Amino acid sequence: MTTPDQYAGVRYLVDDVQAAIDFYTGHLGFTLHHSAAPAFADVVRGPLRLLLSGPASSGARATPADYAGAGRNRIHLIVDDLDTEIARLRAAGVAFRGDVVSGPGGRQILLSDPAGNLVEVFQPAARPAASRP
Repeated sequence: MTTPDQYAGVRYLVDDVQAAIDFYTGHLGFTLHHSAAPAFADVVRGPLRLLLSGPASSGARATPADYAGAGRNRIHLIVDDLDTEIARLRAAGVAFRGDVVSGPGGRQILLSDPAGNLVEVFQPAARPAASRP
């Protein structure tokens, strides 16, 4: 079990570790924590440690073949202004996987990293100010 001062880690299998480092640090505000490219790197944003495992990494080799493809799971990044983020990412050439979806909790859009792993960029819905007695 992690303690509050440790990162929560998610492993993404990627085809090209350097391309993944460039994508996450260049577009989504992560910083490089450690690199053993081309096999492995990890990038950090807040309490999230994203483990980027290339084909030569032990994490990729341990994955059963029937689970090797990118799934519907994704990391969820919260932003203050979704429209501004979309414009910034589009200007940088990032491709989206669909249009903005709105729901009771807020608005979101999906994009994929260079290996096809999904990333959700999410703006929470405005919450009404608390009533005063």
